[in-house]
Amino acid sequence: MPVPTDMVGETIGPIAHDVDERWTMAYAASLGDTHDCYFDTLADDGVVAHPMFAVCPEWPVIVAGRDISDRWGITPDEVRRSVHATHDLTVHRLVRPGDHLSTKVTYTGVEKRKPGTFQTMRIDTVDADGNPVATTYQGGLFLDVETAGENRPDPDAPAEPDFGELPVEPMAEIPVPVAHGAAHTYTECARIWNPIHTDAAVAEKAGLPGIILHGTATLALGVSAVVDAVAGGDPARVRRIACRFRAMVLMPSTITVRVWDTIPVNDHDDVTEAVRFDVLNAEGGPAVDRGVILLSR
Repeated sequence: MPVPTDMVGETIGPIAHDVDERWTMAYAASLGDTHDCYFDTLADDGVVAHPMFAVCPEWPVIVAGRDISDRWGITPDEVRRSVHATHDLTVHRLVRPGDHLSTKVTYTGVEKRKPGTFQTMRIDTVDADGNPVATTYQGGLFLDVETAGENRPDPDAPAEPDFGELPVEPMAEIPVPVAHGAAHTYTECARIWNPIHTDAAVAEKAGLPGIILHGTATLALGVSAVVDAVAGGDPARVRRIACRFRAMVLMPSTITVRVWDTIPVNDHDDVTEAVRFDVLNAEGGPAVDRGVILLSR
């Protein structure tokens, strides 16, 4: 069945989560990111979560939407053909153990694209006082699935950061090994389960060459490398993470994070610097493309 554009405006959730040290530390450990800020519970201010931890409370509400997709006439087979295409996360503040988070998803756009139907959603995570913690605009493609109704693109989605042409050579190329069991580790530590990442039979049925690493895991590995390379290892400086997902990452393999440049930003109260990066898979394909991280002082 086609994906209907009249699903725009529908909201799923909220779903609540209580965050503890076990969860935040496990997430950082799954990425091999062992900075003290993620693990030193003896520190006066305690520990914080990795900037990409926001995807953890987001996943259950995304799944909740998929579980009732038949409400809009979207079949289970069509749901399985949905791929994560774009990601744009605003980090209002880092998650901390002790947070009581509430997350909801709103479908904000549906439109016909050449590969199929492109759907956008806004995912809002707030704390116990209702203050924003993370806001994500996520785009997904239903491959080879038709669209029902007139296109309704999201009018409020943030513009993709554009800082012109890339330089001829990146300022840094950082190899990052991805272990054979990386997807299984990430699945359990992030609490994000999708069997194409852990079950070879399911991956084969989906037409994949093998189980693949989660796109958010690949992005998180890239974020860790960028934070180390240009932000002094301080994740609290991260304000926004935006990218497109393209090529798959198989395991075991080595990905390469390319940090292209840093650009001063003067038109934002808090953000002072933009870092452009991408992540190549072992075959040289762009697993994370057009990556940008905005940093504060």
